[in-house]
Amino acid sequence: MVAGHGLFYPILGFASCVTFIYLSFGDLMFNFEKEPNFGFVERNGTQFMLDGNAFYVNGWNSYWLMDRAVDEYTKPRVRAMLQAGAKMGLTVCRTWAFNDGGYNALQTSPGRFNEQVFKALDHVIAEARQHGVRLLLSLVNNLQAYGGKTQYVKWAWEEGIGLSASNDSFFFDPSIRGYFKNYIKTVLTRRNTITGIEYRNDPTIFAWELINEPRCMSDASGDTLQDWIEEMSAFVKSIDKNHLLTVGLEGFYGPKTPKSLTMNPEEWASRLGSDFIRNSKVSYVDFASVHIYPDHWFHDEDVEEKLKFVSKWMLSHIEDGDRELKRPVMFTEFGLSNLNKDFQPSHRDRFYKTVLDVIYKSAKRNRSGAGALVWQFFVGGMEEYNDDFGIVPWERPSTYRLITEQSCKLARIQGLSQLKGDLRELCLQGQ
Repeated sequence: MVAGHGLFYPILGFASCVTFIYLSFGDLMFNFEKEPNFGFVERNGTQFMLDGNAFYVNGWNSYWLMDRAVDEYTKPRVRAMLQAGAKMGLTVCRTWAFNDGGYNALQTSPGRFNEQVFKALDHVIAEARQHGVRLLLSLVNNLQAYGGKTQYVKWAWEEGIGLSASNDSFFFDPSIRGYFKNYIKTVLTRRNTITGIEYRNDPTIFAWELINEPRCMSDASGDTLQDWIEEMSAFVKSIDKNHLLTVGLEGFYGPKTPKSLTMNPEEWASRLGSDFIRNSKVSYVDFASVHIYPDHWFHDEDVEEKLKFVSKWMLSHIEDGDRELKRPVMFTEFGLSNLNKDFQPSHRDRFYKTVLDVIYKSAKRNRSGAGALVWQFFVGGMEEYNDDFGIVPWERPSTYRLITEQSCKLARIQGLSQLKGDLRELCLQGQ
């Protein structure tokens, strides 16, 4: 009896432990193992390629995924958003892989990381894989939100090694460049605690983005930012040769580019220290990125004039991809504000349709317009993360239909026989 109970209790304890692990993580861990192996998205000339076929992107931005994955009570929103995106046939989500200083910081000080927040990013990547969604991960912000280049400059200044208190010293201060390189290496070589895969070896990651909307206004010539892009892109590729890389540009033409006189929204756009053509031509940059915010760039034009500009803006950059850059062009943010005078939801639908139609026509003609990502989607109960561009897409049927129809139109170009999971089911239903 004693021997019997001595054997029974360890077995019972082990079984209880296994049950707890399964109930806590089973849905993620075991489903992950059942998922088919993802292939890396690659580039062939002006097109993205996946498993030997052209890959066109219909996707969205949810910058908040890592932040909401930190706390258990908000973590379900990550799954809800990725699951909803997959059901809409969306294939890529752009999100922040940074939070420097402040609340829920991933990097609390130079080279110091919060493991709980890193595990939250692990969770986001594992969840995305489970739902068949790839991630475009941005590595730092030009803006102050979530730390950004301002936080890096502050750290260097506080340590007494900063060359300047200017935010633009992020781009030229050797100490700050060292901070950022250390950050890049730490993130790219991170081993996911859920999947066991290093980030640099995980095809769930669609691509890396160096910085969100870089501007270096202290050097309008663009030389400072260009030097930074060349150095950082080479550094990323020295660590990770599997993934695509983009800069994170808004798409403005620099003063030495003839199109700056005809295509930029206004004259100010050529004085930001960035240059779409020059920055995107860097050899380690795999695809160009462009943003579309006509109502932030113009203030007096009506809806019709803004929509005309959007088409012209997109076609200009697709032409650049085809003729000069010889690489894909992706419109990684597009949004229309609900704070516009006389705004109506139908205006946003027309704006979305304009963007999506240009992408579809480009894809049909095998041109460089490789995809577009809406800014931004969130789920219910997240008003604190909303801005004047955000939507819960399923709350407006006409918007939802526009987006899902685009998913299937692009899928049919690629061939429905190539599709799997939610996207295949969605598009076959529409036949």
